[in-house]
Order: sequence, then C-alpha cells, then structure tokens
Amino acid sequence: MAFSWFDLAVVIAYVIAITAFGARFRKGQRTLHDYFLGGNRLPWWAITLSIVCAETSILTIISTPGISYHSNLGFLQLVFGYLIARVVVSFLLIPRYFAGELYTAYQLIERRFGHGLRLFTAGLFILTRALAEGVRVFAISIVIAIIFKTGVVASLLIIFVLTLLYTLEGGLTAVIWTDVIQLTIYVAGTVVALFVALHTLPGGWGEVVRVAQAAGGKFTVFNFHFDWSQPYLFWTGLIGGMFLNTASHGTDQLIVQQLLAARSRRQSQGALLASGIVVLLQFTLFLVVGVVLYAFYLHFPPAVSFSRPDQIYPTFVITRLPVGLCGLLTAAILAAGMANLSAALNSLASSSVMDFYKPFARPRADDRHYLRVSRLATLIWGAVIITIALAAQYLQRSALELALTVASVPYGSMLGIFLLGVLTRRANSRGALVGALCALATLGYVMHYTTIAWTWYVAIGTVVTFVVGFFVSLATE
Repeated sequence: MAFSWFDLAVVIAYVIAITAFGARFRKGQRTLHDYFLGGNRLPWWAITLSIVCAETSILTIISTPGISYHSNLGFLQLVFGYLIARVVVSFLLIPRYFAGELYTAYQLIERRFGHGLRLFTAGLFILTRALAEGVRVFAISIVIAIIFKTGVVASLLIIFVLTLLYTLEGGLTAVIWTDVIQLTIYVAGTVVALFVALHTLPGGWGEVVRVAQAAGGKFTVFNFHFDWSQPYLFWTGLIGGMFLNTASHGTDQLIVQQLLAARSRRQSQGALLASGIVVLLQFTLFLVVGVVLYAFYLHFPPAVSFSRPDQIYPTFVITRLPVGLCGLLTAAILAAGMANLSAALNSLASSSVMDFYKPFARPRADDRHYLRVSRLATLIWGAVIITIALAAQYLQRSALELALTVASVPYGSMLGIFLLGVLTRRANSRGALVGALCALATLGYVMHYTTIAWTWYVAIGTVVTFVVGFFVSLATE
C-alpha cells in the first residue's frame, strides 16, 4: 500500500496545526524568565510528559523496535538503570538547583568552581547536544525517505523550519505544551499500529509468542552474563544506564531546564520521578512492537530487505496501514522528532545566552535585548543542527545507538565535575578540569583500542574525572 494523497494531507494538516499552536505562546514571552523557564507556571505533569518527549525523541519510535526485532527485550535492563538515576538526581542535584535562581545547570558549577569550569561544562553540553540532535534530526529523514522516495532534503527542511518557528516564538512554554500533545499522539498511534499488526497476523498474539519462543526467547529481559563488550546485559544496563541517565538528567541543560521550570523543588522532583514510570512503559511498548513485527514479517516478508534497523517500523506504517491511519501514524512519528528538536533548540539557546553571551558580552542589557539575542541564537543553532543532520545520512549505524554514543563520551566528564562539586569540599577547579580532560582522553582510548560497550562510557568517564580530580585537587591545595 502506497502513501496516499489523503495521508499526505493528514501529515501536512498536523504539522501546520502544531506549529500554529506552539507559536500562539509568543504573547507570554516578555522576559528571559518567561522565555527559558516558562515563568515557573508550568504544572508538574506537563513537565513529566515533556521530559519523556525530550529524552526519547523520534529515535525511540524508529530505532527501539529494530533492537528487539534483531534481539530481544534486553534493552529494558538499561531502562531500569534510568529509574535509579532519577532517584539520584531528584535528591542529590535538584535541591541544589532550587537553592537559587538559576537558568542553566552550569551556573551551579560556577558557584562551586568559578567561571572557567562553568564555560567548560557548558561548552561540552553545547557540542554534545548539537551533534546528538543532528543525528536525531537525521532520523526524521529516514521516515521521509520511506514515504516520498525522493526529496528528502526539501521535506526535512520544511519540518525543521516549522519546528524552529514555534520554538523561536513561544520559548519553553511552547516546547512543553507541544510536547504534551505530541507524546500523546505518538504513543496512541503506536498502540494502534500494534493492534493492526496483531489483527493482520494469522494467529494474533499467540503466533507472536510461538515465534518469539522458537527464535530463542525474544521476550527475554534479563541476562546476568557479564561481558564488557555487550551493551544490553543486566549489570551493564543497570550500572551504565544509571550513570548515563544521571548525567543526562542531572547535567544536560536539555532536561535540567525543564526541571527548573517547575513551580517548586518538590514539583520538580515529582515530575522527574513520574517520568521514570512513563519511560519504562514507553520503552516496553516499542520493544514489544519490534517483536510483533518480527513475527509479522516472517509471514509477510518485505518487498525489499531492510538495510537499517531504523527502517522496520516506519516501513510497516507506510506499507501496511489503511489510508488515513497511515498518515496519522506518520504524523505521530514526525511529532516525536519535532518535540525533541524544539527542546534542544531552546536549551542550546538558553546555555549560549546565559552561560556565554550575558556574562561576557552584555552583562547589563535589558530583557528585551536578551530576548532578541535568544531568538537569534535559536536560529543559529537551527542552522548548525540541520547541517549535522544532512551529514549524518552517510552513516550506517543505528541512529539510536549513535546518538547515545555521541552523548556518552562527554557526559562522564560533566557528571564527574558535578559530583566533585556536590560531594566534596576539597575539590578545586584545577583538579576538576584535569580530571575531566583525563576522562576524555581515557574514553578516546577505550573507543579506539578496546571492545568495551558504549553503555560503560559514562561510568568510566565519571569515575576517572572524580578520582583524578579529587587527588589532583589535594596535590594542588
């Protein structure tokens, strides 16, 4: 079944509607506090859903089913580590963030270590987020390529510009409320696709269970075997996932900015902890979809073999769903990409303005000036991300694993610096910087000369940063 004109109309109508909805929040953006923190007027449940939207993105939808399609549900072992991390961030870092009026995570580092470390950690965030977001935007092009066969660049630019428009106009308030709508749509759409696949498959769920067992246990979650080179084992997932998620939710401005937008410290903690439950349910859903599609394509082989795991779920949506529903689910997939992109653009702009421009270029300008600069920064980062996305199309690795790997390398240094600042009194800026640089060098060696899985990268980087930073600090007191 081909993608019809009616399906295309559904996608276009959705994209235009969500852009108009987000842009309407421009009226409430009078100060930096409004633009970057939503005026601290946002309810905790909306922040919960926005956090989930920001951390999962389109990669969750198109890549996670591909993981279970080729293996099993072992990816959930990583998600269990995510749950532990949320507890750590809620009670270790969030109280520090609400101890003063902060706009970015890196202002906390300045209070403890001074300007230099603030710029270093903010710089790591900006570099990492731009690269990882470029890969995520590239994932949108995978969906577009399957739908239209040609015209990927033009279609990608249209989606990108519309997302940029409402982010530019509505700030964080637009990001969070559009995230709430988009998460609801893409989760509901995926549930519908799951039921369509089960209804079409001869034998339904019973056949899925039979095929999964015959394939060696595709519903297997836990694997207690230990192997440094395997990313989805129990201890690898639990420990690696905990460090990865502690770094992403405790030091990455993309998530921290949303936590800072809560009405109070307790609401921020509640939003983060509740997001863990939603994330677990969401990853379980997409992994089960992958197993169901494995059984489906045994009965109905694809016309052309899949060249990438990211193509499996979008291909099912485009070729197997009825007219109208196909367009709705395609819009749902694009919704995830737009949601994550809008959050990334706003967080990159906030860090650029608050960590670099305001302290050093124009420290005493009024809010109208900073709002203009913030919108300009959003525009500039949009151009950077789209350039990275277009370059990423030449890579052959799973987009989800590639994005997580890109983020994992500097996350260890960032988390190590934060832990040195929070857990020790004797650490100093020189020690923290030396520790972070040693961690980056160590991970460079690990990536090129060992087979250690990417899930260990943040843990390794954090330990090296903390240990080296602490002892160098003692030596240079």
